Amino acid sequence: MPKDTNISLDDFAEEDEQISSLKKVNLSLMRQLAEAKSKKQDYVNAVYEAVKEALTSIDIKPVKAPKLDKRSEKEEVAVALVSDLQLAKVTPDYNSEVCAQRMELYAQKIIKLTEVQRADHPVRKCVVTFLGDIIEGVEIFPGQQWLIDAGLYRQIMVTGPEIVIGFLRTLLTVFDSIEVVWVIGNHGRIGRKGDFDPETNGDRMLGRLVMMMLENEKRITWTLPEGQGERNWYAIARVGNYSALCIHGDQIRGALGFPWYGLGKKVNPWAAGVIREPFKDVFMGHHHQRSLIPLNTRNVYANGSTESYNTFAQENMASMSDPSQWLLFVDPEKGRVTASYGVDLY
Repeated sequence: MPKDTNISLDDFAEEDEQISSLKKVNLSLMRQLAEAKSKKQDYVNAVYEAVKEALTSIDIKPVKAPKLDKRSEKEEVAVALVSDLQLAKVTPDYNSEVCAQRMELYAQKIIKLTEVQRADHPVRKCVVTFLGDIIEGVEIFPGQQWLIDAGLYRQIMVTGPEIVIGFLRTLLTVFDSIEVVWVIGNHGRIGRKGDFDPETNGDRMLGRLVMMMLENEKRITWTLPEGQGERNWYAIARVGNYSALCIHGDQIRGALGFPWYGLGKKVNPWAAGVIREPFKDVFMGHHHQRSLIPLNTRNVYANGSTESYNTFAQENMASMSDPSQWLLFVDPEKGRVTASYGVDLY
């Protein structure tokens, strides 16, 4: 006998009622999600407002400008790459105190190398590109709480500003002006992926805080992309006719720790117009391996890290480097790098 397929009006009514009920549940969940996102953004906005109010009671005196170099020879510009401080990370020979010492050493070496260049020509300006992972963050990976010596508050609000402000103020003693270009890293993420909107990043918070604290320092200018609902993960550093794409480098996939293929796959399309602003070279961090990678007429300056001995990298990636950062000197008229120094920090 064939199965009875008759459907009554009562069945239709029951289905309509179930659909209507599901729609109500879905609408309620969407409202709850929107409220949760709004509350999280309110928390972030509240932090910025609280910091701004607190800073009104802090008066950081501007650094006295150095003696003016009146030579008429063609000027060059120093460009310092800063990345992967991983502030608060703990390894067998690295922690927040060591990070501060190495950044102080880096500032002193920048000054010494600039004096070498000044023996031939003026170097009045320094561009400092902060390329992300300035902080180590928290909850970026399971078990991270056992590998840090400070929480997010101290990384962003205390030790981070002390190190970055000290670094910039030291450079101000020898340069007429400083231009800061600041981009975010993956370790600046707050909580698990998706917990906050993409613009909420500890590196960005630290950069914004330092910018506000140095508001009275008129010899420093800033490029710090705001998120506005997006990561806004890159910026362009411009030195006259020279330009460089500044990224953290987590956008580049590596094979067994080597990102060379990934660089060619990403940089060439970016330069062909995917990134609308033109650029000559690329500055990046993330991989903790200081290197210079030529891509036809472009150079990628992959920065090192201030950290050193890392047992995780040793075991899992068979990779470890000495602490170092790049320092470049640029001819703004010819639009090219004239000298590059791999600055060892030990």
